[in-house]
Amino acid sequence: MKKERYFTTDSIDVKARDMLRDIEGLKKHHVLLPASPHCALLVMDMQQYFLKESSHAFVPSAPAIIPRISQLVEACAAKKLPIVFTRHQNTEADAGMMSVWWRDLIRRGSSSWEITSMLDTSQAIVIDKSQYDAFHRTELETLLRDKGIRQVIVCGVMTHLCCETTARSAFVRGFEVFMAIDGTATYSEPLHRATLWNAAHGFAVPMLVEEFVAVLAPQFAG
Repeated sequence: MKKERYFTTDSIDVKARDMLRDIEGLKKHHVLLPASPHCALLVMDMQQYFLKESSHAFVPSAPAIIPRISQLVEACAAKKLPIVFTRHQNTEADAGMMSVWWRDLIRRGSSSWEITSMLDTSQAIVIDKSQYDAFHRTELETLLRDKGIRQVIVCGVMTHLCCETTARSAFVRGFEVFMAIDGTATYSEPLHRATLWNAAHGFAVPMLVEEFVAVLAPQFAG
């Protein structure tokens, strides 16, 4: 697959707003807003495996979303909302189809496994997962239920794989789901846009990071 850097520091604002306009017709049918204190932030797989340019799995647009995700983390931390970072890892025993499909494993403790130091995890819970779905055989659902969470904001990588799969899984479990248009990234713009269309049509509300911040922590907006 040919990768492209469709989000850059210079282009992300314009590009993300165009993506938002593209789905407005679908989005208007589902008027939901994230609401404190019943909302949690899920930051998917912001690991060196996807963020290091030397990695074969590097997501070219991922560096541009790091400042946006940092804004979300800061805003949610200010409101004392739960922040969950997921960290993908596999062994031969739990990889299942992941090893068949990708012929590669992210090994626990390797440099590729680490979450980027550019994001603050000090006030977050880190959950290790072995599949696209962050709810699959993890404590995520129990954690959210115990905290009275009814809504989740999904951000991170990759938009059309772990982010979309986890968003669908959250929806099936009865959570109201939101996706950060400019807080997610994948290998190409068509894949990113396809997820936004899928989400807006059937299981999640895509929003800009600035919209989330304005609603959840107005003092951090602008």
